[in-house]
Amino acid sequence: MIAGTSYRVAAVQMVSGADVSENITTTEHLVAEAAAQGARLIVLPENFAVMSNNEQDKIALAEEDGVGPLQDFLVTAARQHGIWLVGGTVPLVSDCPGKIRNVCLVYSPLGERIARYDKIHLFGFDNGQERYDESATVEAGDKVVTIAPEGIRTGLSICYDLRFPELFRAMGEVDLIVLPAAFTYPTGLAHWEVLLRARAIENQCYLIAAAQGGYHPSGRRTYGDSMIVDPWGEVLARRAEGPGVVIAEISSRHLQQIRLCLPALKDRRLL
Repeated sequence: MIAGTSYRVAAVQMVSGADVSENITTTEHLVAEAAAQGARLIVLPENFAVMSNNEQDKIALAEEDGVGPLQDFLVTAARQHGIWLVGGTVPLVSDCPGKIRNVCLVYSPLGERIARYDKIHLFGFDNGQERYDESATVEAGDKVVTIAPEGIRTGLSICYDLRFPELFRAMGEVDLIVLPAAFTYPTGLAHWEVLLRARAIENQCYLIAAAQGGYHPSGRRTYGDSMIVDPWGEVLARRAEGPGVVIAEISSRHLQQIRLCLPALKDRRLL
C-alpha cells in the first residue's frame, strides 16, 4: 500500500436464490449502501447472481468473456458508484463441453475490467447429508492473479481456495487478499474463521471475505460470517447471517507496523 494511506473497504453478504433479477436487485442495493458509507473497494460473494440446487442453472447463465448481462451489470455498478468492484463470481463459458469457468472479475471506478481470476481449487464434499462435486460442472483455472488498485497489492481467491495456503504464498507479498465465498454451513462452522485469520496472519495482510450466508430458497444453508481481518488476525468487522454489508478501514501504517515488529515475511527460509 502507498505509505500513510488508509482506505474504506466492504464485503457484501447475500442469500442468493435462483431468481437472477431478484439477486441483481439485492446486489444493487447493497453496493449502493456500501458506497454511500464511503467504501472505495467492494467485494461481492461467490455466485451472487444465482444459487440453486440445480448446477445446470449456472451453465445456462454462462457468458462469453467480456460479453453478457452479468458483466454489463458489474461494469455499470463500478462506474456508477466510482468504486473498485470485485465481482464475486460469474459463470463464463469453458472449453470443456457441459462445464463453465467460475470466474472473479475486477473493475475500476471507470468500469474498466482490470483482472480475471478463474477458481483453481474445486470444492468436493460429502458428509452423508450434503454432497458437492464442483469439478463435475466447472473447469479449474491454473493462474495466480494479483492486482494493485490504488497501490493496494491484492491477491484474488475464491471460496475453497482458502484451504490451500500455497496459493496465497504464490501471490508474493500482498497487502490484501479478497475471497468471495459460499461456504457450506458444516464446513464454515468448523473452519471458516480459523482459516481466514490464519491466511491473514501468515501473509501479514488484510483479508476481505464476502460470503453467502443464510437459508436459501432451495433449502440450502450457507455459513455466512462475512468479515474483514487485519494483518494481526483481528476481526475488524463481521456479519453473521443475512444480506448486508461489512465495512472497515485498512491502513498502510498499521500493516507496516506489524511487519516491522514481527518480520515473519523476511524471516522465511523455505520459498
